Amino acid sequence: MGWWPFKRREKVFNDALHIKGTRVWLTELREVCEQHFDNHAEGQRRIAQMQIEWKDAHSEHELDGELLQGLERRAYRLLKASAEDWLAWLDNEDFWRPGWRGDDGEPSGDAGMD
Repeated sequence: MGWWPFKRREKVFNDALHIKGTRVWLTELREVCEQHFDNHAEGQRRIAQMQIEWKDAHSEHELDGELLQGLERRAYRLLKASAEDWLAWLDNEDFWRPGWRGDDGEPSGDAGMD
């Protein structure tokens, strides 16, 4: 009597297969910056920590090399920014778009994708 035709099968989910996309990485960076909009030094400290996380994710093949370069380009600008430039970068919508390639380093309103 151990047979039952309607046995439930166990569902196996593998969460390790989830890899963050470009927008998720950019959103995380932007959220950290916006949380510290009034204290750019603290925001810069958090970005430095995030750079370590990015490199770890890249070494584990969770972060594409091109995406890592894009994040690093943004981090470079943010880490070099004064308090005034910090706010200008946060308000620059082109800066936060996927595909942003950089500019001359100035956070002007006309900084666009190359």
